[in-house]
Amino acid sequence: MGSLKRGDKLVFATHNPGKLREIDELIAPFRMTVASASALGLPEPEETGLTFEENAILKAVAAATASGLPALADDSGLAVDALGGEPGIYSARWAGPNKDFAAAMQTIEDRLLAVHAATPDTRRARFVAVLALAFPDGGSETFRGEVEGYLVWPPRGPNGFGYDPMFVPDGQPAGHARTFGEMAPHDKRNLSHRARAFAAFTRAIFQ
Repeated sequence: MGSLKRGDKLVFATHNPGKLREIDELIAPFRMTVASASALGLPEPEETGLTFEENAILKAVAAATASGLPALADDSGLAVDALGGEPGIYSARWAGPNKDFAAAMQTIEDRLLAVHAATPDTRRARFVAVLALAFPDGGSETFRGEVEGYLVWPPRGPNGFGYDPMFVPDGQPAGHARTFGEMAPHDKRNLSHRARAFAAFTRAIFQ
């Protein structure tokens, strides 16, 4: 597999502006130039994998092959215990073609109520993020991050994206627990699944 160093150019294989913003903030200390797949006009490959790792690799390899540059891709989602781990790898698809996450969050709430999951201990969930780094020569490697928490209703907070407004990460002071949607970006970055996957990536690649 190839290698990266500070100052290199990297493609981030996403068309999601929220994910791109988070990666831009995380990678800034490494002085790398990041171009998004959308800015380069790269198509989104069909996500046919059955795991976060498979889908992340699929997207990273497609972007690296099309651009001739190293590519980093993210596949992430929300796994809800009471729903058997759903929506999982289908988290974005639950929001439909219009990316209506308000409707997706309502679907999760409706399904939780259907199984009588109304208390924090019955509404346990985790965000999972897998980053895949791929090179034009075909080599790839994955890095996984997770954050545990529980789901609340109604959603709270205007920040973040996706399911952030209904997810409360563990480890916060009692009585002051905030959803990801209520957190400032730098506070979320200290806790998030994507930040943990990125930390694993930087430990392996830059140290």
